Amino acid sequence: MPMIPEAVIAMLASARLGALHSLVFGGFASKELATRINHAEPKVIVSANCAIEPGRVINYKPLLDKAIELSDFKVPSCIIYNRDYEKFTPASMVPGRDKCYQDEMASAQPHDCVPVSATDPLYLLYTSGTTGMPKAVVRPSGGHAVVLNWSMYNIYGMHPHETWFAASDLGWVVGHSYIVYAPLFHCNTTVLYEGKPVGTPGPSAYYRIITDHKVAGMFAAPTSIRAVRREDPNGEAGKDFKFPHFRYLFLAGEYCDHETMEYAETHFRVPCLDNWWQTETGSAITSTCVGLGTDLRPPPGVAGRSVPGWNVKVLSSEDKSEAEVETLGHIVVKLPLPPSAFSTLWNNEEGFKKLYFSTFPGYYDTMDAGFRDAQGNIAITARVDDVINVAGHRLSTGQLEEAMLEHGAVAEAAVIPIPDKLKGHVPLGFYVLKAGTFIDEDQLEREIVMAVREHVGPVASFRSAIAIRKLPKTRSGKVARRTMSSMITRTPYSIPVTIEDASVYAHLEEVLRQKGYDPLPPSS
Repeated sequence: MPMIPEAVIAMLASARLGALHSLVFGGFASKELATRINHAEPKVIVSANCAIEPGRVINYKPLLDKAIELSDFKVPSCIIYNRDYEKFTPASMVPGRDKCYQDEMASAQPHDCVPVSATDPLYLLYTSGTTGMPKAVVRPSGGHAVVLNWSMYNIYGMHPHETWFAASDLGWVVGHSYIVYAPLFHCNTTVLYEGKPVGTPGPSAYYRIITDHKVAGMFAAPTSIRAVRREDPNGEAGKDFKFPHFRYLFLAGEYCDHETMEYAETHFRVPCLDNWWQTETGSAITSTCVGLGTDLRPPPGVAGRSVPGWNVKVLSSEDKSEAEVETLGHIVVKLPLPPSAFSTLWNNEEGFKKLYFSTFPGYYDTMDAGFRDAQGNIAITARVDDVINVAGHRLSTGQLEEAMLEHGAVAEAAVIPIPDKLKGHVPLGFYVLKAGTFIDEDQLEREIVMAVREHVGPVASFRSAIAIRKLPKTRSGKVARRTMSSMITRTPYSIPVTIEDASVYAHLEEVLRQKGYDPLPPSS
């Protein structure tokens, strides 16, 4: 569904009936949607004919039809909302399966709320690693409601009846928790925005929304502030707007550099506070808790302190002891988890136990790395596994590599993250051609980029693929992605002793220089 009221209505209607909902971000391609349909096996899919992007309209219905065609599970019923505007094309309806949202609403009858247990699931939300067995986070109903209601004042300083604006998408966990459920639990007006920080129509969009709707608190991703800064470096777009009701700007979803933080505080004229959480947790693990009287000027680069209920530890990856202050380590949470956290993975209880709780017994493994400062603040510096965070969207390298391999000429592929001023990181692909294949590299790069776009979607921001002779691999067959990334980011590194053919690094250096990079050679 696009970012329209009917999407929220569908979520709340499902909850009222005691049924689970599972929202999918509109930027995904049909193949990714089909994977989720196969796994969740929904009885009903609610969608719309189209969504609006800057300068274009995306027709959703053909994407949905293709996904259902690709899926082994055949959805028995779809409800399609046709947005009525001269630029919008009405959806073509499949007889016997598709029903018109407007027609169904016109003939619908009220239904009482269906009681469920506090431990019953409210929704499924898919997170990274959708190739193979998908990861669908299961959110229990009761505890989630309690924590979200508590958080609106204690973390975000919001009073009932004030206006709150979470500038996210309903298909991500922030959209679930802080566009829909938390503000409504807490009697706050919530702003639903179909648009971008720039381009709809310009960099004044956030200022306009804050002013027009008397927003008191706002939640955004750092990449959205970077987009505003890119187009409006001097903050001219916000100078004519007055927003005396606005008190706090909260950021989360990715690492926030101090330049972006300072720009936001200067031009939005309020404290700008970072916080850290995950799809699995449902709400903040660390934050500057405004309602608890926390200092509103934390040091730059940190994401606040542990939120009540979260016993956060930084452990050494080597011996699993508690790391010293300011020392990089593996971030974990001592069990038990608070009631907002996920209860399992849908249809994958064993995977739930193995993935999150086996590496550090007695702890939830966040799979993030960082450190604790002397004041007890937590800084998140990197993802432990190979997940690329593109503008707050977590994408697995395996997912992107699998899409590259859809091209018939590609024998092997590897994807690494490279820094990007706007999105934080973007993926860069490397590929090895099948033997005896001769094809123009520029043409092949375009075709590989299109393959990733088709199988993963534009959310990946995948734009570059580089041909190389051989990937750096260990003798066990694992690709040494971290050293490849270090070459480009010029982070000191050594060639691992387990690399099968060390000469490949000299080849990589040569190719990267030809492509305009300035790679760092390995240390001796």
